Amino acid sequence: MNGQQRKDVKPGLEVDIVLKKDQRSGHLTRGVVKDLLTKSPSHPHGIKVRLADGQVGRVKHIYEK
Repeated sequence: MNGQQRKDVKPGLEVDIVLKKDQRSGHLTRGVVKDLLTKSPSHPHGIKVRLADGQVGRVKHIYEK
């Protein structure tokens, strides 16, 4: 599942995000969502989140539990 819809992204989910510094390379970082930072219901580049370890990026993939 991609991370473009805010309703699909919830704290505690495991996700892959792309960090700002990795946007050109597309390198993904895996982690657990702590906070949702995007307020709008959707975003074409992915919902911006803060991971439990403090890193901030846009969700590219959501892992189902």
